[in-house]
Amino acid sequence: MQLIFRSIDNEFVKSFPFKSFELYQDFYDELFTIDNLATASLITENEKINSCELAKLKLILEKHNIKFSNIYSNNRETVLSGKSLKINSTFLNIKDLKKQLPLDPSYIQKDIIHKGTVRSGDRISSNGDLFIMGDVNPGAIISANNNVYVWGKLFGVAFAGKNGNKNASIASLYLNPLQLRICEIVAIGPKEKPKDQYPEVAILEDNKIIIKPYLLNNNLK
Repeated sequence: MQLIFRSIDNEFVKSFPFKSFELYQDFYDELFTIDNLATASLITENEKINSCELAKLKLILEKHNIKFSNIYSNNRETVLSGKSLKINSTFLNIKDLKKQLPLDPSYIQKDIIHKGTVRSGDRISSNGDLFIMGDVNPGAIISANNNVYVWGKLFGVAFAGKNGNKNASIASLYLNPLQLRICEIVAIGPKEKPKDQYPEVAILEDNKIIIKPYLLNNNLK
């Protein structure tokens, strides 16, 4: 099964594959980190999905203001379950079903540069690197498939390596976040303010997030 997310302009944003409905909630927290999501389509092959499972998924999407717009399946009972919930549901053979799948999102790399303060409630996400030219306030969430750079004060939540890149890092001129996350590893920000006024970087070492002074010629491998 795969969920395909698109923007208001119907541009592809992200896809989320999952093997069973017991695991689909894995993407719940990640939705908070992705901007401009408007619709979601479910593509499923040789799987019978009941209306109860689809209703739960629809409710999660609606909580994030995302419309569950389409279901494409080669299972007639899945299609009927979707139609019972007033979701546009289409029966397709396997060949046509595969045509609905987008290109692998790992090939879509787009760096983003944001100039200005990222305020509480704001969410900014990048498929490549993310550069913030300003402060990130508490309550703001920033994320990237690769690295996060904050040329200002980082007080909010930062998530690097969303696509599983364990070499991803989070760097800031003033690193005092509420939470850091690299891949699946999460760390709560320190209670004490940084004592030294120099840039720092968070990286993964032995499956733990550690913070080091950030040097331009530093080898972070």
